[in-house]
Amino acid sequence: MLDAPTNRPQLPPEIARRRTFAIISHPDAGKTTLTEKFLLYGGAIQMAGQVRAKGEARRTRSDFMQMEKDRGISVSASAMSFDYGTFRFNLVDTPGHSDFSEDTYRTLTAVDAAVMVIDGAKGVESQTQKLFEVCRLRDLPILTFCNKMDRESRDTFEIIDEIQEMLAIDVTPASWPIGVGSDFLGCYDMLNNRLELMDRADRNKVAESVKIEGLDDPKLAEHVPEHLLVKLLEEVEMARELLPALDPQSVLEGHMTPIWFGSAINSFGVKELMDGIGTYGPEPQVQAAEPRQIAPEEDKVAGFVFKVQANMDPKHRDRVAFLRMASGHFKRGMKLTHVRSKKPMTVSNPVLFLASDRELAEEAWAGDIIGIPNHGQLRIGDTLTEGEALKVTGIPSFAPELLKNCRAGDPMKAKHLDKALMQFAEEGAAKVFKPMMGSGFIVGVVGALQFEVLASRIELEYGLPVRFEPTQFTSARWVHGDKAAVDAFAAKNKQHMATDNDGDAVFMTRLQWDIDRVQRDHPELTLSATKEMQV
Repeated sequence: MLDAPTNRPQLPPEIARRRTFAIISHPDAGKTTLTEKFLLYGGAIQMAGQVRAKGEARRTRSDFMQMEKDRGISVSASAMSFDYGTFRFNLVDTPGHSDFSEDTYRTLTAVDAAVMVIDGAKGVESQTQKLFEVCRLRDLPILTFCNKMDRESRDTFEIIDEIQEMLAIDVTPASWPIGVGSDFLGCYDMLNNRLELMDRADRNKVAESVKIEGLDDPKLAEHVPEHLLVKLLEEVEMARELLPALDPQSVLEGHMTPIWFGSAINSFGVKELMDGIGTYGPEPQVQAAEPRQIAPEEDKVAGFVFKVQANMDPKHRDRVAFLRMASGHFKRGMKLTHVRSKKPMTVSNPVLFLASDRELAEEAWAGDIIGIPNHGQLRIGDTLTEGEALKVTGIPSFAPELLKNCRAGDPMKAKHLDKALMQFAEEGAAKVFKPMMGSGFIVGVVGALQFEVLASRIELEYGLPVRFEPTQFTSARWVHGDKAAVDAFAAKNKQHMATDNDGDAVFMTRLQWDIDRVQRDHPELTLSATKEMQV
């Protein structure tokens, strides 16, 4: 185990073995496949599924919505907890698609590290860059996995240079690939002086590793053809000269990322990456909160909700709040205070996740992610504590970029639509605005694909066909200021005003000019494109 920074107390062993991390990447880099292999190595599943499975072949565990199965993409972050060696991994698989980036941003507030997956042929792509910037803002440690090395991929130095240039972070190779594409044999493990050989025949089999004594060991020649061996020796020597050595402290501070190479679909390089997360990944960290920070070693339990998922089990109209434990040792049946409403809440049936499968959680420690089934009391940004009024900060809500009117296909069912939209608003799947004038709702999202997901979920989960129609507005801004000033402004601009699902005032605009005008004429008000969840 690495030494913890000296000014922090030693964490209790049960908390210190927790590793809570998210997997981030551009769509299609192989994130969900990697998640499957993590579960396979953690002994959580016996056979890995595939994102695009044919017939009765096993599907992936983390894509549990019907739409995810049909399209082969992830649209919702899912959480999984499993043991690996002496460690307890809490892994969150996030959607890579930019239309669901808000879900991903919020997920990154609940983890201590991120595993960045990049495609060996494509390198750093746009969405990876966006997510990386969020990790940067939060100083999250990042571990990198370069996937799909068994397909034609770019030169290793080129990939490393691109990461260093585009993401401004030091990169240190933890392993070095031998050959690419159809010649890809495996990797040389630079941290442990081992040769890892890939078995192409059985995708669910763990790779064979050969212990060697440095690069001049004659055993190397037995396993690696001469032309690849010459190239390997040359490249590793260059890498050791040109690239920085692994500095665990620098990794924890978010200035350096170790990179592993492999092929998730062939189960290759995954085990080394998991060992790396255990060794170099951070223990549960201090959480930012008001009026004080929450340290993981505190005895009192505290946790915050970073995601709400409605109808995970369509048979039970339930809503599960994903709670990240920030401190203490939680036991099932505990009474916790719901800080926003100041009411006590008995948590009698918390669940641990393996994607959509779940089991009752008898206990949880700081760093764990548990699910609390509830009927709408818990919202994103809520904090649960043993009595102290703490509020975890930094969970963002972004102004939507696309707005449309939402109408029920059957006008008699407008009441049901109310309820369905409020559920999705609290889940954070969309913003729902109720205009002060006129009827109906305006729904705001970050990406166009979300309208499709919403329509299909409202129909599947509520039996309500809906249609989305164009609206005159193009953006929405939250209005902040003295209550009297906000009310006076709202009375004057009724045709532009709406309220969100928390009842906060929102100014609906057609043009940037509207926003500039308000800021010029009403210096006492601020129009903001983000708001903290649940004040």
